[in-house]
Amino acid sequence: MSRVVIAAGGTGGHFFPAEALAGQLASRGHDLVLMTDRRGGLRSHGAFANAPQHVIAGAGVAGRGRVAKLRGLAAVARGVVQARRLLATLEADAVVGFGGYPSVAPLLAARLLGRGRPAIVVHEGNAVLGQANAQLARFADRIATSFEVTVRLPPGRGTLTGMPVRDEIAALAASPYPGTGGTLNLLIWGGSLGARIFSDVVPAAMAPFAGRVRVVQQARAEDVDRVRAAYAAAGIDAEIAPFLDRVAERLAAAHLVIGRAGGSSVAELACIGRPSILVPLPIAASDEQTANARALVAAGAAWIVPQRDFTEAALSALLAELFAALERLAEAAAAAAALGRHDAASRLADLVEGQLRASIEWGSGACSPQRSPEASREGVLRTTPLAFFKPEKQTEQSL
Repeated sequence: MSRVVIAAGGTGGHFFPAEALAGQLASRGHDLVLMTDRRGGLRSHGAFANAPQHVIAGAGVAGRGRVAKLRGLAAVARGVVQARRLLATLEADAVVGFGGYPSVAPLLAARLLGRGRPAIVVHEGNAVLGQANAQLARFADRIATSFEVTVRLPPGRGTLTGMPVRDEIAALAASPYPGTGGTLNLLIWGGSLGARIFSDVVPAAMAPFAGRVRVVQQARAEDVDRVRAAYAAAGIDAEIAPFLDRVAERLAAAHLVIGRAGGSSVAELACIGRPSILVPLPIAASDEQTANARALVAAGAAWIVPQRDFTEAALSALLAELFAALERLAEAAAAAAALGRHDAASRLADLVEGQLRASIEWGSGACSPQRSPEASREGVLRTTPLAFFKPEKQTEQSL
């Protein structure tokens, strides 16, 4: 079978779709290779546990000074050389990137292999094409998208696959909405590390609903004790942890979710079908989380609250409104489920296999039916490492 290199890094929601695709491709007999960054490091479990893994040099430089950007440029250049050498040795048939700087060096290296290069597929998990993906899209053979409408997508280049989710989430796709006759279960999550804004606002906003709600909340490690104490003082049954296990089970049991609007989070909400109050991360350069949230709001599946408006009083008022008309939560749950694509990993695997077949039929990945040699050559000539150092995304620290 074919050898597919997957370029993805980071942790949590940034890596879940890559691992879901890897599982699908492995089950179809393809050989896998992971190219990742030092943040995530080598994987000892999951779909990549027994696959060759390589940590590729690279750096994110959003919001950093000139010296840091120059160092980042040098790191990407080293990564391109490293990845190109590996790809040639591996004789890779396809390279699939999942956005962000961990994808830049492997995909650029694949393009620089020339006419005999691997097929190149980019997956975009948000409703706005990210800065790195926008550059990589210039020479990608195909762009897999997660939303019906994706801003900045080159015309005629995208294929809607959806965002692959973890197997345990897909297994509970469209779970029946819990009954609302008793205690209401609220799940508050905030990305892989939690979000301080939820620790600051949510416990006090929940106080008026003591005896009616039970809370499971993700909080940063340094906030766990104070959040736990706030709920205890309010008389609310709450479980607080910096990392939540059994996420699929907890999501299926939730009557309402409060959280960020990252691509993986939104996809999981839609897959299982749960209503949500979404507070988009305000420091993303492309404001992709707001675009993600608006897609759910437009479908009647969620409510959006900008972080500047996310106060104790505002949240408490919204919760009171929703709890007074619980049928609205059930309706939003059904609307979310209608957006879910539990087979996204399978769809993405189909797309990758289609590009593999196209490469064979055309004699090389550089001449796929979707991209002429001239267009591919023009794309790489316009894409230099400097292009990837526009601000992309900042990490959430104290937000």
